[in-house]
Amino acid sequence: MHFQVFSSRLTPTIISLFILVAFWTSRAQYDEQFSECSTRAFNCGQNIQNTGYPFWGDNRPKFCGHPQLELSCQNNDHATIVINTQTFRVLEINQSMHRMTLARLDLWDDHCLQTFSNISLNNTLFGYSPTVRILNIFYGCTPNTTINNSILEVQNNFTCAADRFREHGGFYVDESFLRVGLENNTSCEIGIEVPILMTSLDGLRNGLVQLQEALNLGFELVYSADNVECSSCEDSDGICGSDPISNQFVCLCGDQPYSALCQHHVHRTLSVGLNSGLCVPKNCGNGPNISYPFWIPDEQESYCGSSGFQITCNSNNPVLAISDDDYVIKEIIYTNHSFLLANAAAFDSGTTCPIPLHNFSINHTPFSYGPSYWDLFFFYNCTSPANEYGTYSVDCASNATHHSFAVFHSELLEFKNYSIESCQSVVNAPVDADDLNKFLEMSFTDILKAGFVLQWNAVNCSNCENSGGICGSHNDEFACFCNDQPHLNTCNNDKKVNWGLKLGIGASTVGIGILMTCIIICCFRSRTSSYKSIKFWEKKTNDDNIIEACIKQNGSLAPKRYSYSEVKKMTNFLRDKLGQGGYGSVHRGKLFDGRPVAVKILNGSKGNGEEFINEVSSISRTSHVNIVSLLGFCFDGHDKRALIYEFMPNGSLEKFIYSEGPLKASGQLGWEKLYQIAIGIARGLEYLHRGCNTRILHFDIKPHNILLDEDFCPKISDFGLAKLCPKKDSIISMLGARGTIGYIAPEVLCRNFGGVSHKSDVYSYGMMILEMVGGRKNIDVGVSHTSEIYFPHWIYKRLELDEDLGLQGDTIKEENEIARKMIIVGLWCIQTDPSQRPSISTVMDMLEGSMEALKIPPKPFLGSPARPVVNSSTISIIL
Repeated sequence: MHFQVFSSRLTPTIISLFILVAFWTSRAQYDEQFSECSTRAFNCGQNIQNTGYPFWGDNRPKFCGHPQLELSCQNNDHATIVINTQTFRVLEINQSMHRMTLARLDLWDDHCLQTFSNISLNNTLFGYSPTVRILNIFYGCTPNTTINNSILEVQNNFTCAADRFREHGGFYVDESFLRVGLENNTSCEIGIEVPILMTSLDGLRNGLVQLQEALNLGFELVYSADNVECSSCEDSDGICGSDPISNQFVCLCGDQPYSALCQHHVHRTLSVGLNSGLCVPKNCGNGPNISYPFWIPDEQESYCGSSGFQITCNSNNPVLAISDDDYVIKEIIYTNHSFLLANAAAFDSGTTCPIPLHNFSINHTPFSYGPSYWDLFFFYNCTSPANEYGTYSVDCASNATHHSFAVFHSELLEFKNYSIESCQSVVNAPVDADDLNKFLEMSFTDILKAGFVLQWNAVNCSNCENSGGICGSHNDEFACFCNDQPHLNTCNNDKKVNWGLKLGIGASTVGIGILMTCIIICCFRSRTSSYKSIKFWEKKTNDDNIIEACIKQNGSLAPKRYSYSEVKKMTNFLRDKLGQGGYGSVHRGKLFDGRPVAVKILNGSKGNGEEFINEVSSISRTSHVNIVSLLGFCFDGHDKRALIYEFMPNGSLEKFIYSEGPLKASGQLGWEKLYQIAIGIARGLEYLHRGCNTRILHFDIKPHNILLDEDFCPKISDFGLAKLCPKKDSIISMLGARGTIGYIAPEVLCRNFGGVSHKSDVYSYGMMILEMVGGRKNIDVGVSHTSEIYFPHWIYKRLELDEDLGLQGDTIKEENEIARKMIIVGLWCIQTDPSQRPSISTVMDMLEGSMEALKIPPKPFLGSPARPVVNSSTISIIL
């Protein structure tokens, strides 16, 4: 009895000591990580010395670098790196410029290959520098291959000793020669694209450099591995690294890793510098004052602004980088969260041809378009002039045989029978105008200088400033910096940011505090259900109310709510990652009853939770064999959100349908299986449009969002962009566009084409069906002829002329009929006018009906979409 009393009194002390030991052990581990990353640089040979973050390898631990940037030292002579299974020799690394020079290892010292492949880059991590050009090398060319000597004046022929090409030689050309039709005059077995330096290409043209030497000089890549975050971390006396479990960037600070900055540095800086001008507005010389959420890295600390709002000063102008281009900020209106910007090329007096080189996109940015947004389309290197179509001539990018121009309504070109296929590439540039008539007498340069408006979503800073504070951020969340300490909203409110805990003031106090908090939470949660718990340390948000209303509305049919700790347990602490996207990451898991699940962990910084609310509120209303089942969710505040789905062992549809050429999808699944998948998706859509009490419009139908179970039964997933509407409403109102480029119906982008309705999902379904048949994305730059880039146009011409569809392999009559039926149905679905598209119910009847009853639809009104630039940061213009 006495022993039990003594034991019960002693237990808290033992637990406290255990917590303290664990705390100091963890701290020692962090000290060791900090020490290892600061002392262990990667060294190899003479060229690669003292290399730090984001690289790691050999004796430099993985947590000291980016997970995908592992270097290997070969015989202490040279370093190599593997990118998408392809090995490269590392010639040089310039960490200050975030650039590296690589050479293909399979082409090192021998350009006669046995296996042939093009380079595939991770576009979110790498990009070619402006100094790179593409060299096309052809192998196994017949002796009668001719090259026009007036075009090519260098000795560019070669022979290979390999048995395969012993009798036939090869040659190489610059990519610009392919655009004048050279590929149609060659008879070669195979060709590859190899990036080389522009100086190497000039040497080849002048005969000063041989082919092998040019290949050995390599090419230059720009890497983007949390460059800005790392710079801010180092400024706070930290060491850049990555979390071993999540693989996310962390700032190693000795005491512990942080997501952005070392907190002791932030606290010290704020405590002594808030009144000395650290976060006061700055100016580049011209243009507006720069203050929260914008910030200038060289003039202000990163916590003075917000992520994605970094400004650089260039020629005394504030410049913002978006979509691989620079934009001059002309005006910032902080009161309504909008700013006016224009392409920097238009202001560069040293540029002889101030044209946009990249498509503009606000994807993965914190911005949205203004209310008067238009696209000005630039068409480059067209073989047919377009003087009679209301275009703006781009003389600086034109010559006698190739024409470049700009136009607002690109769809009118094809409506007037202009051949868009004659153009090498198309780039969009946004402009802002209530009335396009004011641009009629202006040049394209003046239009670009006029600029366009973007908006941002951010906490209103004025309340903080009116209370005597300075606006800033901490871990991508708003903070009001005041004389005493940071606050959540204003200097007058009682909600203060708990910096003391984060700074680790008093290890013992923290350890005991953690212990007591855990005991209280465990006792509290054991007496309440998971979704009725009141977080007494956290203010209930509007999102909480919406979620709880959704649960109450659905009653027993509502998906189960899990705590974040339960989510971590069912995923084995997020160890088995299945995929990564802009929304967050997907992990394999197992429910406590043994059922396998896929758990989508959503980024805490992505918006205000609207997509999460959409997903829970819409998918919880469904129950259909072709709709993925939502088994549960987690909503523990803004930064701890997860969706738990039934596990689909065959993953998503896109990995089964994309192949190297048109109409090859049958080799992956077979035409009958593709046909059944198409019908299954249509049944799922019909259920969403007609089978639910409330109509659900998905707005993001695409192969990535179609999951396949063990029997390849398709299930529609990802309802983050879905919209609920009454069945009686045929046309719905919607602010802004939603969906994925390439699958968005025209009326969603521009209301001039008609109202947004369930027919918008039909359009996306049609684009996806054509991709299933074509075995490639509808916009495909990996084809030899520009006319084949936009697959719907290519296949429509074949149908119209009753030509062979080019099915791969030995196909029987029934398979040909399936492919033809899916193509015709897909073309009906992508009609530009929504009223000409069938409903999804009619689509099912067409798919399941006879081939004889189907008629070839009219050709869609719109022209081909813009052709993206392949793995390059620039567009080459023929002059």
